[in-house]
Amino acid sequence: MPSSHTGETVAPTSAAAVAEALAMPPAPKGEPAGERGSWRRGGEPGSTAPPGLRPGRSTGRIGKALRRPDRIPAPLLCLVAMFLVQTGIALSKPLFGPLGVSGTTFLRLGFAAVILLAVTRPRLRDKRPRDLAAAALLGMASAGMTFLFAGAIDRLPMGTAATIEFLGPLAVALVFARRASHLLWALLAAAGVVLLTLLGEGDGGGSLDPVGLLYAFGAAGCYALYILFTDKVGAAFQGFQGLAVSMTVGALFLAPFGLGEAWDGLTAPGASPLVLLASAAGVALLLPVLPYALEMTALRRMPQRVFSVLVSLEPAVSALVGLVVLGQLLGAAQLAGIGCVVAASVGATLTGRR
Repeated sequence: MPSSHTGETVAPTSAAAVAEALAMPPAPKGEPAGERGSWRRGGEPGSTAPPGLRPGRSTGRIGKALRRPDRIPAPLLCLVAMFLVQTGIALSKPLFGPLGVSGTTFLRLGFAAVILLAVTRPRLRDKRPRDLAAAALLGMASAGMTFLFAGAIDRLPMGTAATIEFLGPLAVALVFARRASHLLWALLAAAGVVLLTLLGEGDGGGSLDPVGLLYAFGAAGCYALYILFTDKVGAAFQGFQGLAVSMTVGALFLAPFGLGEAWDGLTAPGASPLVLLASAAGVALLLPVLPYALEMTALRRMPQRVFSVLVSLEPAVSALVGLVVLGQLLGAAQLAGIGCVVAASVGATLTGRR
């Protein structure tokens, strides 16, 4: 973000803007952010760019937008980030065929780790053993969440899987809630789960795959652990350095399961390894690098609670992307279930303590 002062404001180039955003701590998507707050939010509006970033000029309409990013509404940045995440998830599903679920997940985490390591260049010499252990546990939770969710969307409609996974951060918010009224939101979320699991339909119009449901609930549990460990890692590491370390651990954690499957897919007769690798790298860029950069830019210009309300729409965004990209049409019961969970998240956020 450029400094707010009189005269013409000059913003970093697009590459530097991404690097600047990645210098700030991440906010886990789906978490009612008003319920937490241990993250160090760097760079409030009006602060200067981090050291090492040199402002540059761009020409044309794109250059004007880069010089005045404040003209882009912060809520729009959040929505774009959510659509990027869900689009990346939807585009990863076609890779499950040639590379397998574990192979695709391993490659995606591996490419994301390489990108984040190159951008953040984490320093580990001054870190305590317990800080490194927290980053390692976060990496394993991230790997479990990513793999289990991939297994869920391989068997369930995207909107259904994303809504069930969203129960993880919602559960964390409700567990730490201190108001009796939050019981209402828990019951509303439970009603949404009932509508999704008991009355929902799979892609073929039949009942939902029970293995897929187990994957989705497992992803929700890992998502809850991800949030708890993220707070610890965020307090110990500067910016996204902890995320880069944990993403690397996650890729190594999945290597025994996904490396062989990915290799088989890349070397299969008739396979196009360069195309498959490029596709996996593109998915990794869509999630998490670009969405985090956009979200951090938005968080610098809007209250966390407003951000959380917007992020609560993610299950609905997932259902929409599943419809547009994968042609997954949800029934009335599934849409009602998604609506219940979204309403529960919004209600828990608005009524929670700052």
